[in-house]
Amino acid sequence: MILTVTMNPAYDMTYRVEHFERGQAHRVRSVEQRIGGKGINVTRVLNQIGKYARATGFSDHAYAAAAELEMPVDFVHALPWVRRTVVISESGDGTATALWEPGARVSNPHAAEQLSVRVAGMLTDINGLVISGSLPGGISHSLPADIARTAIAARVPTICDVDGEALRLAAQVPGIVLMPNTEELERLTGRVPVTPDEVVTAALPLIERGVRAVVATRGAEGMVVVTAEGAWSAVLPEPLAGNPTGAGDSATAAVIAALSDAKDTPDWPAVLVDAVATSAAAVVIPVAGEIDRRVRTQIAPTVIVDRLATPQETSP
Repeated sequence: MILTVTMNPAYDMTYRVEHFERGQAHRVRSVEQRIGGKGINVTRVLNQIGKYARATGFSDHAYAAAAELEMPVDFVHALPWVRRTVVISESGDGTATALWEPGARVSNPHAAEQLSVRVAGMLTDINGLVISGSLPGGISHSLPADIARTAIAARVPTICDVDGEALRLAAQVPGIVLMPNTEELERLTGRVPVTPDEVVTAALPLIERGVRAVVATRGAEGMVVVTAEGAWSAVLPEPLAGNPTGAGDSATAAVIAALSDAKDTPDWPAVLVDAVATSAAAVVIPVAGEIDRRVRTQIAPTVIVDRLATPQETSP
């Protein structure tokens, strides 16, 4: 079983319009509402690709009840209400405009401890852990790192897909896998990684300090993985048009699925190929947390993988 942790869940609202123009009234063609949040999206995709996954984190009673109708969940009821995220999807060219609410402040002073204990109690039954998304008010930035440290000590492969101070603290946990996008990696390292080689340069100091892998998601430009064993980039021959919301979560699902199966060092180029294909299979779906499995299968053989040189390999 793979466990996901979503500390700031959401109701995902998707409005479909023909063409969105700022300052204009629009006739909405269709509306879809579903439970969401980054970890919830990861859970959905894992279950779609045949990996049993359970979701935990913080919620209110109504959200937890709605989630139970779709997937196995075990939430700490600590939020007075759950935020909404709104995506305006244009049917013309697939452009998406997103609005993220900040979310409620955790009302339970013991919530962080309760969540930590809940995750720790499941470590013997899981073979992969994903901690992803933003943190609600009232929760320390150190909580993702604290939970990750406990899981890694129990030899559970762990991915942290967080940002800001939470990402900085998570990067100090030996053995952790980080999945930042370009902007998050820039904030973490202070570098502006434009090319795959620059991603390697930015990420390598993290590897030297004990991070197991940095899987940098770069949107239409593909992904780069940097590890102690080497670095690779992967990209589609041509990017797919569509809604990129949730594509990174789909990539996270692919990576944790591979890590949960690996007995020793994973085949990182193969992991990267599946992550790029799974991410692309999410772009063609107008809502987050879903993939087109047929597209995933068709695209995987077309993914272009390159081995990237690390500074150690290029030094005389």
